[in-house]
Amino acid sequence: VYSEADEGAPYLARATESHQIGPSQPRESYLNQDRIIEVLKDTGCDAVHPGYGFLSENPDFAERVKSVGVTFIGPSPKWLQTMGHKTQAINLLKQHGMPHIQSTEILHSEEEFVREAGKLGFPVLIKPAEGGGGIGMLAADDDKSLLKGLARAQSMAERSFGSTDVYLEKLMVRPRHVEVQILADQYG
Repeated sequence: VYSEADEGAPYLARATESHQIGPSQPRESYLNQDRIIEVLKDTGCDAVHPGYGFLSENPDFAERVKSVGVTFIGPSPKWLQTMGHKTQAINLLKQHGMPHIQSTEILHSEEEFVREAGKLGFPVLIKPAEGGGGIGMLAADDDKSLLKGLARAQSMAERSFGSTDVYLEKLMVRPRHVEVQILADQYG
C-alpha cells in the first residue's frame, strides 16, 4: 500500500501488486485503518505486516486485522496493549523480577513532577505513557526545563497518541544496548 506522496517510489515498481490508499497526510493514508482493512478484504490478502510505525504498535488495528480473518504479523493485540502502555510494561517487568530503569507512575500535577524528578535525580526523561517511536520524549536537566518540557510533551502525546498521560524516567546518558528481534509463528 502507498500514499499519493509515494506514487513514484522505486519499491512500487518491484511490487507484484500495489494499492494507493489515500493522500500524502499519514492520518488519511498510512494510519487510515478503514482504508487498509478495505484493501485487505478486496485483495483476499492472508497476512499484513504493519511496518514499523504507529499501526505496528496499535492493538485495535491488530484486533481489526484478526477480525477479518487476516494474520497480523506482530505481537498479539493483548501484548500490544500491555507493552504499548509504558507504565504497565514496567509494572509487568517488576512483577517478574526483571531489571528496569527507575521511573514513576503517571503523574498529574506540576508539583508531582518536580517532587518525583527530585527523587529520581536529574537528568530525567519526560515520556508519553502510550505510543512509541520516541515521539513526545523530552529530556530535562532541572526544574525549569522539566516544567517547560512538560506541556510540550503532553501536547505531542495527545496529538500523536490521543492521551496526555506522561511519566518520568531516569535519563540514561550515552546508553549502550543490544536489541534482539524474535520471530515466531502459530507453531512456536
